Amino acid sequence: MKEQKSKDSEGEDDVPCCLSQRWKTAYVGFFGFILVYAVRVNLSVAIVCMVKSQNSIANSTTLNNSNISAVGLCTLDEESSVNEHAEFDWSKTTQSTILASFFYGYIVTQIPAGWLSDRFGGRRVFGIGMFIASICTLLFPVCARTSIVLVYVLRILLGVSTAVSFPSVQSLWGRWAPPLERSKLISFTYLGTMFGMVLTLSSSGFLCQYGFDNGWGSIFYISGGLTMLWVFVWFYVTADTPDLHPRISEAERKYINSSIEYNTNVRTLKTPWKSIAMSSAVWACLTAHACNNWTNYTLLTSLPTFMKEVLKFNIKKNGTLSAVPYICQAVSGFIAGQTADILRSKGVLNTTHTRKLYQNLAFIGAGVMSVAVGYITCEQRDVAVALLSVAVMFTGLCRAGYTVNHVDFAPKYAGVLYGITNTVATVPGMVAPIVAGALTPNKSQSEWRYVFFVCAGFDLFGAIVFGLFASGTIQDWARDEVEIEVKISKTEENQLDKNFTLLPTNKDKEDTSSQNEGKATDREESTEITSAENEASAYSSVIKRRDDSDQHSGDHKEVTIVQY
Repeated sequence: MKEQKSKDSEGEDDVPCCLSQRWKTAYVGFFGFILVYAVRVNLSVAIVCMVKSQNSIANSTTLNNSNISAVGLCTLDEESSVNEHAEFDWSKTTQSTILASFFYGYIVTQIPAGWLSDRFGGRRVFGIGMFIASICTLLFPVCARTSIVLVYVLRILLGVSTAVSFPSVQSLWGRWAPPLERSKLISFTYLGTMFGMVLTLSSSGFLCQYGFDNGWGSIFYISGGLTMLWVFVWFYVTADTPDLHPRISEAERKYINSSIEYNTNVRTLKTPWKSIAMSSAVWACLTAHACNNWTNYTLLTSLPTFMKEVLKFNIKKNGTLSAVPYICQAVSGFIAGQTADILRSKGVLNTTHTRKLYQNLAFIGAGVMSVAVGYITCEQRDVAVALLSVAVMFTGLCRAGYTVNHVDFAPKYAGVLYGITNTVATVPGMVAPIVAGALTPNKSQSEWRYVFFVCAGFDLFGAIVFGLFASGTIQDWARDEVEIEVKISKTEENQLDKNFTLLPTNKDKEDTSSQNEGKATDREESTEITSAENEASAYSSVIKRRDDSDQHSGDHKEVTIVQY
């Protein structure tokens, strides 16, 4: 045993890590999610410099006539009162609807993308989706200047195409990530979402002022072009499973395949929909996903507007400062992924407790900080930025919480599960921007306070449900069937028949009962029957006997025991 363990440890030492194919997949996936969020978020900043300020005079009059307050003493920074690049007269309601229209498309393809990825592979699904997203982004400036209807159409199509990203990559990691590396690999891949927000929010403000095509147009051309180039890199570097990768080492292939809980080379043809619907682990993950997304999407789509309307930052500072919270989120997300796997591998916490710890810290911390932001005035805007940064930093801890939890309890169905939970969690993306717009008609600090109260309420509810029902243990319905082949000699065939054919169907039982009526039961045979039945019960198996001599050579026959 000691020799075997030493061989296994030596084998694991031979498996490459940072330059392994699984980590190369994570690196390319990281850049992929940078671009996923670049094409999603770019409009949130661009719309600030695309739309003319319609109410600047009315707002100044209101401020002059209002009661003296801390908010009344605040003014916009220089260069923000007049935007020389603005081209559109979209109302606040129109802007909110445009931002929300993305999610009308985003909600459609979540479950189909997960199902397709589990069956045919996440590599192709993600790559094709990003190719379509790049085209939609490149066409946006032209369509925006043509018709607002085309703006809605492009945003919906962009939602449809980028919706495949999370389910497809989740499915891919269900086939590539060893159990004790899941937090690290998955959280690192999804760090791209935060860097995508950071780079887009910080650069978009600059491009609005100094970019080509009247500033804001350059935002879409650059992000769309980079996405197109990335698609080719993705298809070259990645593969759907370790066995299909042309450049993977044999040591890494064996290491991954031996550690994954199911056979990754068998296509997932059937999905246990009923078991999924009845699973408390799925419902806990779904609730956490939806509640987290309410806070996340509220900040994602409305933070630049809050920076402008309440904190009075100009466009260039708006983009830069809107990015600061997501820098903090990227740091916390990376630390969460690394420390979570350390806690699990050292046996400090099991998987279930690890997921609950990180997810509830994310909810409670984000909720408390959000409420605090609502009471900060524009005179204390540096404090507001700090609190927002801490709030978003706490949300980064979910990368070791619900985000990876699908792969913990059902790696075989991780794609479709993420599609299900993200479908429900997309509803906040559709509703949250509209709610934020409806709650802030006068753009006042007190109105924005209610926006943050709503976020805190969702955080509290998510913490309670996930804390009670989450699980990190693989579910019974997510396990593979296991076949055990046993070869026996002909001299043992009679004994095998005596033991294993004594598992009759109901019909056989009736026939046997009628045939043997009145005969005494042999005590020794009864003992053998009981022994065989107990053995079958212990294995919880269906036992089949194969008599096809063409499949077996010599004096041997083969019995296949299928264990569920």
